[in-house]
Amino acid sequence: MKPADVLSQDTPWNQIPALMLPAYGETWLMVAVVMLFVVTLGGLLGVVLFNTSRQGLFPHRTLHQILGWIINMGRSLPFLVLMAAIIPFTFWLTGTTIGIPAAVVPMIIAGTPFFARLVSNALRALPADVTAVGLVSGGSTWQIITRAQISEALPAIVAAIVLNLISMIEYSAIAGTIGAGGIGYLAVVYGYQRFDNHIMVATIMVLIVTIQLVQFLGDRLISALQPYQGKHST
Repeated sequence: MKPADVLSQDTPWNQIPALMLPAYGETWLMVAVVMLFVVTLGGLLGVVLFNTSRQGLFPHRTLHQILGWIINMGRSLPFLVLMAAIIPFTFWLTGTTIGIPAAVVPMIIAGTPFFARLVSNALRALPADVTAVGLVSGGSTWQIITRAQISEALPAIVAAIVLNLISMIEYSAIAGTIGAGGIGYLAVVYGYQRFDNHIMVATIMVLIVTIQLVQFLGDRLISALQPYQGKHST
């Protein structure tokens, strides 16, 4: 194929928004669904992982080791390998191996242990007296976890959410290889398979701007929470 033939396949710039906007919406739909499960399940796992350790409220060595092993195993596989490895499970669960439902399953499985480890690390970084004061004050397990541990670790947990959100946006692009829709699908089908340079450049720029914006807003939110954390601890 001649270079001129390749260039002739480029989508005109004025037609790119009509392709890009629906794909961008699909990406955020996918990421929003995934993050709902990741933050809920991963947050719960992270809290239990920390509190079953020697520093936690209900130390349990065996359970802590099992949870740690499961979380580490979930973080071991690259996303593309994981996505291919669990295709039978994805099909059993969703009835399909393509589209957004098929992408959401491996994204949740990849994101949950990653977020759980970040939450556990955020809680582990707290001073030991945070939990001790709660116990001395006669707080229940739920009160100590929510009002002491999570409240004091909130900036770090928000930072973990931002980091996980960025990872899920990146994973959604990879999921385009199985026809999941979104920016990744547009880049694969149009940018790569059809040699459409305009689409490829546009998707790269949109992803860069999106990641930068998410990180900027996340940093601002974390900074705003720092004074609140100090007031709460006093």
